[in-house]
Amino acid sequence: MAVLVIDGPCRLHGAINVHGAKNSTLPLLAACLLCRGQVVLHNCPRLSDVETASQILRQLGCVVQRQDDALVVDPRGVCGYSIPEALMREMRSSIVFLGALLARMGQARLSFPGGCELGPRPIDLHLRALRRLGVKIYEDHGELVCQLGRRITGANLSLSFPSVGATENIILASCCGKGTTVLHGAAQEPEIEDLCRFLNACGAKIVGAGKSTLQIEGVDSLSGCDYTVMPDRIEAATFLCAAAGTGGEITVQRVVPRHLQPVLSLLEEAGCTLREEKTAVSLKAPPRLQAVHAVRTLPYPGFPTDAQAPMLSMLCTAEGTSMVTETIFLNRFKYVGELLRLGARVKVEDRVAVVEGVPKLSGAPVVAPDLRGGAALLIAGLCAEGETVVGGVEHIDRGYEKAEESFRQLGAPVCRLPGGVEKER
Repeated sequence: MAVLVIDGPCRLHGAINVHGAKNSTLPLLAACLLCRGQVVLHNCPRLSDVETASQILRQLGCVVQRQDDALVVDPRGVCGYSIPEALMREMRSSIVFLGALLARMGQARLSFPGGCELGPRPIDLHLRALRRLGVKIYEDHGELVCQLGRRITGANLSLSFPSVGATENIILASCCGKGTTVLHGAAQEPEIEDLCRFLNACGAKIVGAGKSTLQIEGVDSLSGCDYTVMPDRIEAATFLCAAAGTGGEITVQRVVPRHLQPVLSLLEEAGCTLREEKTAVSLKAPPRLQAVHAVRTLPYPGFPTDAQAPMLSMLCTAEGTSMVTETIFLNRFKYVGELLRLGARVKVEDRVAVVEGVPKLSGAPVVAPDLRGGAALLIAGLCAEGETVVGGVEHIDRGYEKAEESFRQLGAPVCRLPGGVEKER
């Protein structure tokens, strides 16, 4: 397995273009199952999760080809309704194929999804909503078996929590159904907006994208289209946190600044100077950041859980004590033990992490436990004195396209080498 080697500390500087959003690309690929013609998705990042989603589509009968930054999907040959367990276990987001499969094939068989081990993430909300739409669901030897009589039947639904995945599955299942589905308590994330825009471009009739109430009027079929994936707000947040932690000065380009507001407000609180343009955000960090006393993850438009780890890592060398509360996922602090190896002072109790800023971190071998935890360790390595070797790079590759190249573009001494951290411990 490869490792990332960082020779810190360094100060990030320069400009960088943000890739297409992973968390948008995956449901868009699932949505391709609903189309009766070719789909061209531009600005698709080269990530292992995107490749897994492409493999799922191929397994179901689609032709998927990479053309530069685009994925070309021909779904006209879809004939399968079962997703192999090995592919389901690769990523949590694989559950989003459930709604699309039901709408296209009237049935689905799949195992429970895998991905990062972030604690219990039950799909009860998904299943309860699908049952209200007329789907019969039962478990058979660890697999979900879902069957539909004829077409999805529209219904009035309410989510007790604004689950992104459940919202996506309801949209995908309903947009080619019979009648109208009204969803109250829908997730409002920008990636939900992106999915709705794509489906409407293909002929769907969805009103209320980005709001808590969605109205989905079923249509007989969807056509294909050319569509450009939105920029990755989490990748942008990661670059900004890294620049802030290193006392750097950077510009992230090809972004939507309003998507980043919860992150930008905390960066300002930490002492950074920010400038927003139409499709770019520039940041200039002080020599040392100030503590941020209340970081709390919330559904959008609150602070995103996926940006929690990069933000906490940035605060490890801030002056003062910061408090980070994780309200979405139970095991989001698994990476903290690795930060301690670098000299960070962080105490975790239940869902709260107290970060006592230290003047400096020291390089050491560490291992990424999950995707966003890997990003946190990268940032800490950039701030640390001496060599930091980050293992578990396969996690980072799930959500960051060639992370080492991106950071080198900003002046960071990062390289990818064969090897493993565990042997060095």
